[in-house]
Amino acid sequence: MSRAREELSAFGFAVRLLTRWPLQRRRANPAADLASSAAAPAATQYAAAVAWYPLAGTLVGAFAGIVFCLACLVFPVPLAVVLATAATLLATGALHEDGFADACDGLGGGATRERALEIMRDPRLGTYGAAGLGLLLAAKVLALSTTPPAAIPWLLVAAHAASRASMALALASGTYARAAGIAAPLAEAAPSSARIAIAILIGGAVSCTLLFEAAPTALLAGIGGLALGHLLMRRAYERRLGGYTGDCLGAVQQASELGMYLGVLAAIRTL
Repeated sequence: MSRAREELSAFGFAVRLLTRWPLQRRRANPAADLASSAAAPAATQYAAAVAWYPLAGTLVGAFAGIVFCLACLVFPVPLAVVLATAATLLATGALHEDGFADACDGLGGGATRERALEIMRDPRLGTYGAAGLGLLLAAKVLALSTTPPAAIPWLLVAAHAASRASMALALASGTYARAAGIAAPLAEAAPSSARIAIAILIGGAVSCTLLFEAAPTALLAGIGGLALGHLLMRRAYERRLGGYTGDCLGAVQQASELGMYLGVLAAIRTL
């Protein structure tokens, strides 16, 4: 397989991993494929896909931006923002939001590291998770609703791309907290520094699309907010768990995304 085809395959796997978009032809007998060991993705596939996380996020943000623009033709901006937010949940299957809620449950309700990890593995939503997820979604909708409408589509694209780069950075610079789990393949074959650099470069480049409708200071403030969200969430789970889980990576993405919205909004309102 040529290098270009390898990278295209890695990008497709990143999209399949982070969204509900398959980007591959369905098999005639998927049950048989899943039963085959050859059908299971190798750890190296997970590691290669990390470089393209921000590009997968770009697709999600672009989808949300298109939904927002179309909704604005009929509905007021706040409702258009709600529909755009719903579009991201539809595109990803609420993958990262679920991780954020589980992290809130574990970190809020677990008195010990072992208990926190046990709670985070429980698929049921607890009080801390429900409260945290509700506040998170409310904050995202309110932040976007009070941003100038012309900037919202570009901000959606920028934040979804950059927050996936933030997730890749958390993965590369942290240690896995479980013996086995959904993110175990990434711990088994950690992505190279070159793959992480690609992710950060893509996330940074896509973030610059915000400059079409916002001042450079707003972009810088957004990156600062994203970095703050990244650091605060990592501090919370690393102190309690000693490393990350798949849920923690989703929580980092959500905190980084919200941080970018808040940073941009703060800059716009103070200019």
